[in-house]
Amino acid sequence: MASVNQDFRWMRVALTLAERGLGQTQPNPSVGCVIVKDSRVVGRGWTQPGGRPHAEAMALEQAGDAAEGATVYVTLEPCAHVSPRGPSCTSLLLKARPARVVIATQDPDPRTRGDGARALAEAGIATITGVCEAEAVRQQRGFRLRLAEGRPEVTLKLATSLDGCIALASGESRWITGPQARAHAHLERARHDVILIGRRTLEADDPLLDVRLAGLENRSPRPVVASRTLDAIPAALRLAGKAEILAGESLPEMLAGLAAQGALRVLAEGGAGLAADLLKHDLVDRLLWYTAPIVIGKGRSGVEDFGLERLGDAHGRWNMLDNSLLGEVRLAVFERIR
Repeated sequence: MASVNQDFRWMRVALTLAERGLGQTQPNPSVGCVIVKDSRVVGRGWTQPGGRPHAEAMALEQAGDAAEGATVYVTLEPCAHVSPRGPSCTSLLLKARPARVVIATQDPDPRTRGDGARALAEAGIATITGVCEAEAVRQQRGFRLRLAEGRPEVTLKLATSLDGCIALASGESRWITGPQARAHAHLERARHDVILIGRRTLEADDPLLDVRLAGLENRSPRPVVASRTLDAIPAALRLAGKAEILAGESLPEMLAGLAAQGALRVLAEGGAGLAADLLKHDLVDRLLWYTAPIVIGKGRSGVEDFGLERLGDAHGRWNMLDNSLLGEVRLAVFERIR
């Protein structure tokens, strides 16, 4: 019988596997699965690009007959609904006959919600739910927000000087941060479905918004420009013919449009106006703040005014998840307290 410590250990392995699919699996969440028998991994899987095969299907295929009597660790309740894209993961597990299935968190999709775990338990398979649940829910936040609120998870990235500037008054901004921080930012791009900028960033920076890390070039997110006035991206700019213009009366409406297209994770990279609009509408779920050890003085602020009237309203809104150094640049990661 596996101990509680072993269950947490193997579930963290499954969560690590799920990280591999982030930004690639929309509209499905990225799930991880590891199958363990006699303290040895006999199968592992994670959601594949486009959402299929699911993590359990991949792990069970690898395990083969060894899955019988094993323990299956999966970061989301196995799906239980019929799909034209393949059999449900619950039916595959029932056929494989593992001894135990350990689940991080229940599937919020009403087509499964609780039915997968219930079917496994009724078939005599020991079924445990809630192992590393907080970590799994955080990892699946985009999927959950899309179901609950009709919008994707939004990460806002800011790279500033110590005094909160993203550029000199002249607009010069290359480079605020160093190579390690820029590499990390490209890794973040690779883990998102969409990268979002505003019109002013498009025109001022003429960005490419791709991933330039060796081996991850094919993981570039879909570039999108949020603008209520732009009809087409000028042919002289590098995103012409590559980026979508996100239309809508408001930013919440624009993000709802992305969710309707299947997007789960959106990385907002610029600029100050877009950052302010996202904060004004309380749409930022995760904040990446890269701070370089430089002082600019009179420069361009990283965030424009977004209507905060009382200082007290700014407190109690953010929880720090990480605080680390990337070379000389400090990276602080926050999540919105809701």
